[in-house]
Amino acid sequence: MERKRSSSNKNVYFFGLVLWLMTLPSLAVAQEKLNKLLRERETLHREWQVSESKKSGLFGNRTKKDMSATNEWMDRIIRKDNQIMQELEMLKDIETTEISYEKEDYKYVAQKAEADIVKLKRALSEKDEAIRKEEDEKRRYEWTTLLFFLSTLILGFLYYRKKR
Repeated sequence: MERKRSSSNKNVYFFGLVLWLMTLPSLAVAQEKLNKLLRERETLHREWQVSESKKSGLFGNRTKKDMSATNEWMDRIIRKDNQIMQELEMLKDIETTEISYEKEDYKYVAQKAEADIVKLKRALSEKDEAIRKEEDEKRRYEWTTLLFFLSTLILGFLYYRKKR
């Protein structure tokens, strides 16, 4: 089960990396397109200001034609603003996608670290168990040696008493 999950996480990580690398150029292109749209809007705004200042009527007043030209420039500005809003929305979507993939990457790293910690804890407990067994074996040998020494000492003492 752990191996399956690890393989699945690697696939998600790889897919996220590939998608991120693919969106990287589109992010730059989208940013450039947004900058171009902003420059175009700036130009439209200047044209609107020029149109707003035109007064071709009698006594320096604005005519209906002047006002409709100004309205046309305003309409163009609004359309350009709508394009800018769409581009901003697309940039937001790209960044949201990037963030979600980064989040998935961090999640994968955290899960991998968690799995590594579990493996290390298991290895540590196995090593502790091996050390405990080794100490038990050593203690058993010490007790056996002590008993052999004491029995030899007692047997020697008894033999010495019998001979005397």
